[in-house]
Amino acid sequence: MKNIEQFFLFCSGVNADILEKCPSDKNKYVGIGATIFFTGLLAFFSSGYALFTVFESYWAAIAFGAVWGLMIFNLDRYIVMSMKNNGKWYRDLLVALPRVGLAVLLALVISKPLEMKIFEKEIEGELVQMEQEVYKAQEDRVKDRFTGEIAANQAQINTLKNEIVDKTSARDTLTRRAVQEADGTGGSRKKNLGPIYRAKRAEADKAEAELAAVIARNEPLILEKEQANRELLAKIGQETATLQRSRYNGLAARMEALSRLSKKSEAILLASMFIMLLFIAIETAPILVKLISYRSPYDYLLHEHEHVFQMANLETTTLRSNAIHNKLKFDTETGLYKTTSAITVEKFLIDQKLQEKLEQLKKRPYDWKLGNA
Repeated sequence: MKNIEQFFLFCSGVNADILEKCPSDKNKYVGIGATIFFTGLLAFFSSGYALFTVFESYWAAIAFGAVWGLMIFNLDRYIVMSMKNNGKWYRDLLVALPRVGLAVLLALVISKPLEMKIFEKEIEGELVQMEQEVYKAQEDRVKDRFTGEIAANQAQINTLKNEIVDKTSARDTLTRRAVQEADGTGGSRKKNLGPIYRAKRAEADKAEAELAAVIARNEPLILEKEQANRELLAKIGQETATLQRSRYNGLAARMEALSRLSKKSEAILLASMFIMLLFIAIETAPILVKLISYRSPYDYLLHEHEHVFQMANLETTTLRSNAIHNKLKFDTETGLYKTTSAITVEKFLIDQKLQEKLEQLKKRPYDWKLGNA
């Protein structure tokens, strides 16, 4: 039991030496550490399931899931460990906001794969429907490649057949008129085979010849177009038969299936939202606990401990800064004094040399006069 308690305290990121002086705070940090640990454990299961749907390998899912779970655990531990109660709620809230945002993001990442596992049976049924829709879409794309050509051939067939029908109708009409003229039931109403009949009979024979010519021309074309359509339909059947029903079972497909189920069923939508809110509550609980809690003895001792180091660091840096400042001042002033003294000496030497030169110039005219005498 003691080892478990120590492990949860490690998970909370608490300073064990300081906490030993504050036994009243131990239970709080044990609870925070346990929450962080189980959040990492849920992240392991969540990522393991998600990665199993990708790799379909237990070992790969366990390995990557362990890495992901440890990363989430470390992030949660760092987030909580970096939270400090300063005694000013607005300052603590401002510091906590980005950490809460990160915790919410982690909760969303963890909850989604577990949602897919919870609704696995419903998702499997939706995946079957989605797979059928994908296969139907593939079939439609194959048919669309030949539909235009088939429709064009069928339109030409209909045009050719209509032309034969029109010619047949015209022939039948003219033949009927000639017969009615012959038996007296139509036309001139006189039963005879006179010139009127012969004229109508000639028109009927001409229509018969035109019909025969149209049939002779159109029927081969009709057979050709019908054969072309049969070949195109056979090709559609062959390409459709080669289509493979690939298993529609990836991670993205499952997320899409869950999204579709949420849109179809209000119950699934509400359940999904509550699961997500539950994980958000679990993930943000340690931060909120530290945010809303009053300053405890541990917080005061931790602040004192850090303040000692802060003041010691301030003292060290101040002394070092003053030493450097004094050294700079010493070097500056002594250097300036040396430069000023050197200039003074140099000026004196220059003046002395000028004075000697001047004395030499004064003696030269006298020496010249003595030389002339």
